[in-house]
Amino acid sequence: MTPFQEKNEDKAPLIGSSPLRVDALEKACGEALYLDDLPLQGFWYGGAVRASIPRGKIRGFIKAPEFDWTRVTVVTADDIPGINAVAMIRDDYPALAKEIISFATQAVALIAAPDRKTLEEALRAFTVDAEEIPPLLTVEEALERKEIIWGKDNILQEYRVDSGDPSTAFAGADRIVEGTYRTGYQEHVYLETQGVIAIPGPEDSVEVLGSMQCPYYVHNALVKGLGLPAEKVRIRQTVTGGAFGGKEDYPSVLALQAALCARKSGHPVRMIFDRKEDLLCTPKRHPSVVRHRTALSSDGRILGADIDILLDGGAFTTMSKVVLSRSILHATGCYFIPNVSVRARAVATNTPPNGAFRGFGVPQSAFALERHMDKIALELGLSPSEIRRKNVLKPGDAFPYGQISSDGTSAKLVLEKVFEMSGYEEKRKSFEKSNTSSSPFKRGIGLSLCLHGGGFTGSGEESIAGKVSLRINPEIDRVDILVSSVEMGQGASTALAMIAAQTLGLKLEEVHHVPPDTAEVPDSGPTVASRTTMYVGKTIQEACLILTELIIKKAALLPEYEGKTLRLEKGVFVYGAEDTIPFFSLTRQAGGSEGFFLTQGYSPPEGFFWNEEEFRGDAYKAYGWIANVIEVEVNMDSLEISPKNAWVAAEIGRAISPVMASGQIEGGILQALGYAYLEEFLMKDGKPVTAHLNQYLIPTTLDTPKFHVHIFETPFPEGPFGAKGLGELPMDSSAPALAAAVQQAAKVFPTAIPLTGEYLSSLLPSSPPEVLS
Repeated sequence: MTPFQEKNEDKAPLIGSSPLRVDALEKACGEALYLDDLPLQGFWYGGAVRASIPRGKIRGFIKAPEFDWTRVTVVTADDIPGINAVAMIRDDYPALAKEIISFATQAVALIAAPDRKTLEEALRAFTVDAEEIPPLLTVEEALERKEIIWGKDNILQEYRVDSGDPSTAFAGADRIVEGTYRTGYQEHVYLETQGVIAIPGPEDSVEVLGSMQCPYYVHNALVKGLGLPAEKVRIRQTVTGGAFGGKEDYPSVLALQAALCARKSGHPVRMIFDRKEDLLCTPKRHPSVVRHRTALSSDGRILGADIDILLDGGAFTTMSKVVLSRSILHATGCYFIPNVSVRARAVATNTPPNGAFRGFGVPQSAFALERHMDKIALELGLSPSEIRRKNVLKPGDAFPYGQISSDGTSAKLVLEKVFEMSGYEEKRKSFEKSNTSSSPFKRGIGLSLCLHGGGFTGSGEESIAGKVSLRINPEIDRVDILVSSVEMGQGASTALAMIAAQTLGLKLEEVHHVPPDTAEVPDSGPTVASRTTMYVGKTIQEACLILTELIIKKAALLPEYEGKTLRLEKGVFVYGAEDTIPFFSLTRQAGGSEGFFLTQGYSPPEGFFWNEEEFRGDAYKAYGWIANVIEVEVNMDSLEISPKNAWVAAEIGRAISPVMASGQIEGGILQALGYAYLEEFLMKDGKPVTAHLNQYLIPTTLDTPKFHVHIFETPFPEGPFGAKGLGELPMDSSAPALAAAVQQAAKVFPTAIPLTGEYLSSLLPSSPPEVLS
């Protein structure tokens, strides 16, 4: 921190307090206008004609003659003026299928109609004539390569990480432990479903309003798909009711489709999914198969590891390339393993494309690793705590990709704290005794230890080169933050305003986060990867310092301040001996009718290096650390699992708002618990069949354990006031801890999630030895 920052922090301690969220009252009182609430007039309704088979050749379309097609507008791939692809990491996802159907629910045509009833009639009257082709529905089938559905080998992406000499480590090992672990789909279940409204403008321009995470991703998709210059596309984020990664990629799909309808029909077109369409058509968390083979000494030290990660990417790339990169880089977690070989592949199948989800590939790797640590402990006769203590990362240890763990490595810190908080060892012994009773209710306790890298991998933040703007309007005593980072329920509009207010010494209400509009805000990068507070917040902090210097520089040109030294203290400029002038009084004087406006880019910290070709170096500038202990009760008659307590120790750099930080932790833990045992998304013959929330169960208040949260603050020098990323960290750790707790309670060893009653039944001795895959 600069002396200026330290001085303001001492005098205006907003950081570390927990003010009321700036959006709290309007949302709590029902005053916030979500997309479907906007009082727009004259719009049409848009919908997609979707494939009913997972793979096939399109022979043509059949329009029922009894329907009057002049009442609606039909859009096919031939109507796309730009590329027939939704621009993401790769341009391989067609906006509309043209010749080949690659997954069930894929959009093959669009219809826009003046009212919902007419749209529904038209969708029923329009069918696709297609020849079905045998699909590839599992990663195992795709890897056999009897059919090629993507690229040359059905591999969407592959990475390798190697260090040391694994062959020698295995040759000299006292024990070798192997295990295979599987995770299923997970649906985001954001409160507000996917939705956009596209408005055609003059000279082929288009404006899109929508519920989204990444306005500039959507902007880029429309520029490419519509073949328009950037200035003719405008994207505005509306109040967004949750996202969890699910509105990173799919809004680009939906926005391009709505824009195609709007441009051809000449009307504003509204495409807002109901829950069924949202469940059936949007991306999910990647299912995974992870295999571990570990070389060990007789006392439990890990000598080497061979790890193979498979993610089911679905039919197209979407975010799989970067989800996979984060998955492999977190494959060894919080443990020092000197000799490592990791192979990671994202595989194409004829299923709906999977995409971004909170955790971004880490929950899959973490589940496999933490379950495998428990298996090692079991086979070596050690406790789960012993095996972790023996192998936990320490400052100075190297990750397999070459990064040296820093003094801020807090794996041991959070591990020991969660032991202390929970009484883990005592409870584990106590439950072993109490579970011998005849009662069907058995208790178990489980442990996990995880980390999460903040921001984009490697040099990703440098490539993004995110920008922020600050504006002071002379007619309004307020500093406006203009960034593309969105508020989606996580508290960004409050946290970013707190950082700016703290740096300038202003009140929170004197700073405003402007809802992102690509016609007004610069590209700060997407609202993903636990980067908003850590990276965008840091750039805002730096911009505030530059703004202060600019105000002082301009004020110095005024006669009344000539020859006087101005400095900012707690929202007041001080000059001369004791003379002062309020912040906005001086900005009005110095800024005149124009006020102040500046744009600042991201400044990469020194001392970090990443080689993308070799996939080695400093993968992340900083890591968050978390340890969980989960206590469950299992009814062995009904096989119902009930989480009772969740102890959490997390090190996050600095809590900008402790209440919001605790809320992120508790919410992420609960979401991870749902992933672990409740949330089952089913496919049948390649088609999604989980179409309602009475089929896809999520945790309610009755399923919520009692939380015990402790936050450590080890400030990261390159974060705003020391903050690191937090949003995804709590999603990574709870699933394996719950599985371990069920292991103790039910005397089984789960290797897959979700741990449904049916799967648990299959693990019991009286049941057939089946493992749910």
